[in-house]
Amino acid sequence: MSTVPQRLSRLREAMHAHGITACFIPSADPHLSEYLPPRWQGRRWLSGFTGSVGNLIVTDDFAGLWVDSRYWEQAAAELAGTGITMMKTPSAASVAYLDWLAERLPAGATLAVDGAVLALDSSRALRASLAAAGVTLRTDLDLLDSVWTDRAGLPGAPVYEHLPPYASMGRADKLAHVRQAMRSAEADWHLLSTLDDIAWLFNLRGSDVNYNPVFLAHALVSKAGATLFVAPGAIDATLVESLAADGVRVADYADAATALAALPAGSTLLLDPRRVTLGLVETVPESVTRIEAINPSTLAKAQKTDADAAHIRVAMEQDGAALCEFFSWLEQAQATGQRITELDIDEQITAARARQPGFVCPSFGTIAGFNANGAMPHYHATPQSHAVIEGQGLLLIDSGGQYLCGTTDITRVVPVGEPNAEQKRDFTLVLKGMIQLSQAQFPAGTRSPMLDALARAPIWAAGVDYGHGTGHGVGYFLNVHEGPQSIAILRSPDEHTAMLPGMVTSNEPGLYRPGQWGVRIENLLLNVPAASTDFGEFLKFETLTLCPIDTRCVDLALLREDERTWLNNYHAEVRRRLASRVKGEALAWLTRRTEAI
Repeated sequence: MSTVPQRLSRLREAMHAHGITACFIPSADPHLSEYLPPRWQGRRWLSGFTGSVGNLIVTDDFAGLWVDSRYWEQAAAELAGTGITMMKTPSAASVAYLDWLAERLPAGATLAVDGAVLALDSSRALRASLAAAGVTLRTDLDLLDSVWTDRAGLPGAPVYEHLPPYASMGRADKLAHVRQAMRSAEADWHLLSTLDDIAWLFNLRGSDVNYNPVFLAHALVSKAGATLFVAPGAIDATLVESLAADGVRVADYADAATALAALPAGSTLLLDPRRVTLGLVETVPESVTRIEAINPSTLAKAQKTDADAAHIRVAMEQDGAALCEFFSWLEQAQATGQRITELDIDEQITAARARQPGFVCPSFGTIAGFNANGAMPHYHATPQSHAVIEGQGLLLIDSGGQYLCGTTDITRVVPVGEPNAEQKRDFTLVLKGMIQLSQAQFPAGTRSPMLDALARAPIWAAGVDYGHGTGHGVGYFLNVHEGPQSIAILRSPDEHTAMLPGMVTSNEPGLYRPGQWGVRIENLLLNVPAASTDFGEFLKFETLTLCPIDTRCVDLALLREDERTWLNNYHAEVRRRLASRVKGEALAWLTRRTEAI
């Protein structure tokens, strides 16, 4: 197997052959997905960095990987000895690499990036930055293809229907909603490339991407029909007929560009510049007018229906029951001196979920970090590098499940041995932040980033902070990370981050001490009506997640009376909802961990 330096050397040879000064490899695929099929994990293959987000730039004499604070420790370890420099950025949204390129590349230089994996809006910022520096941008080259000799092919797992009762709205109704938005925008056609939008719109699911029940596809919607471009054979004859009944035609995945190139002159195409790639859009004839706006489906799927919410509550109960079984096992194993590693946590928690009805797969790779490993927010144990859970400290577990009736995401921290005073203080500060956001009431339409400071306030008051966002949207048996809402510090939050009824968002403040321990507590929240006043409609949060928060880690002296009341009420609800779903040791554990404080 070739090493990272050898791969970089081969890439530089290909760059020389094409007259390329620098090569930019983002973490992206033709659908701008978060979790990438193996074929598009080029940044990982080339750098050896396994984190989900990072931008790699390679020149003749330099290679740098831009990562945010979630990955600083991980990147430092994984990049050691590779010849690649870790470049720290303040956030996942940072474009610090643009400044670096503009400052370091000489006038007359050429930067190459594969346009097939570059978002249209990102390409504009990149092109403008380079043009000001006299640098040429080439987007017609996929240099990885010539050096990555064992590159994977396209996935093509079977596609299946997401059926009633879990699919609360029919495919025809969803398409009608999109067409209404097209009419409002005066668009004849609508291009979709984001996989969760496509899966939602057509009530289909798949397994082409790890953890997300989606499938590789592009879609082109017209005023009267729609074409779904998928891998040959991914949709069987019966499903083809079912789609045809709703006016949906199935075509080869590779034909999407050809169909766009054939759009009639004078027609109008609706597309979302953040959610389609430059390479695909460049196939559209200049005679076709582009209308740029957020995908109508993105906003629609973010607002779960009442029926969706009812199913999600069931998924939370099932998930909570599985977690009771898991944590009961964990405490028994610790009490009997069983050797437990971080890898065992992943195995056992997944097995507990798999025993629940309707379970499909984990919703992301389980994060089980003991002590120092828990201080890395996106740490993942591997057979080559993991910790034994023994002695004293804090164990952070961030996990989730995909069920036919919903998607879950939860983080809990439990003590190993007796937590010390500083660990309890950190845990309680995070708990206070999580409670404060949980209790928020706010006008409907409030831009979600405005809520971020509510969770941080108790943590900031102690002179500490965390480097990731507080909350992300969550799909309905779809991606565990879903937009457009995001409770995070954003430089310029747009109108589409508005909080609306039915949205599901995570609430996960944290506090990390590198080399020591990390704390993060996470529940999922549902936007529900709160009040109607002279000042308009107000929303509040319903806490969806059902699992005890370990009070052994709480410094009770730091909790206000109202915070104690919130925690006791939450635990009473957890016990009420889960008691009938567990028995034996799991029920005993649930009863013990939901005792009032």
